[in-house]
Amino acid sequence: MKIGVMGAKGSFSEEAGRTYAEKNHVKKFVIDYLVTAENVLTALENGKIDIGIFPIENSNGGIVLEAVHAMAKHRFSIKKIFEIDIHHNLLVKRGVTTDKVKTITSHDQAIKQCRMYLKRRWPKVKIIDYADTAKAAADLAKGTLPASTAVIASRVAATVYKLDILEESIQDLKFNFTSFIAAEKLK
Repeated sequence: MKIGVMGAKGSFSEEAGRTYAEKNHVKKFVIDYLVTAENVLTALENGKIDIGIFPIENSNGGIVLEAVHAMAKHRFSIKKIFEIDIHHNLLVKRGVTTDKVKTITSHDQAIKQCRMYLKRRWPKVKIIDYADTAKAAADLAKGTLPASTAVIASRVAATVYKLDILEESIQDLKFNFTSFIAAEKLK
């Protein structure tokens, strides 16, 4: 089975894709990292993936607008809606300290889910939206983003891209669940 996810390697959507496979006893699968909901639904319609996984709503950040806009343009069937617990972390390049951080970037939803933390802990730092949490981590690791940037992403992204975790579980609410859609092509 080919599972397309809205995210890069190390994204919460990848975690959701793996959770979907595990809970549905899918033993053999590959993850296709499609980054956007638009890419996921296009690939699904074109038969390039069997299942598309993307977030639709977070208990703290609300509706994922990017997914809603993509859903309005595509025809698909909802196979399952499920949720996973989301824990955000502040990641930096190896050795970067708090005083060196000038910018924090991540997907709009991650920023929303950490909004009070960012206001309280980083009031003078510039906050910038990015296409994906894990893509931001990947781009920081390869130098596309300056070393003075911190990204909000998963613990897995920190491991995959060899980044340091400056602060753990920075989401505003202890209970922070995101609902994901497992979509399939209309038959």
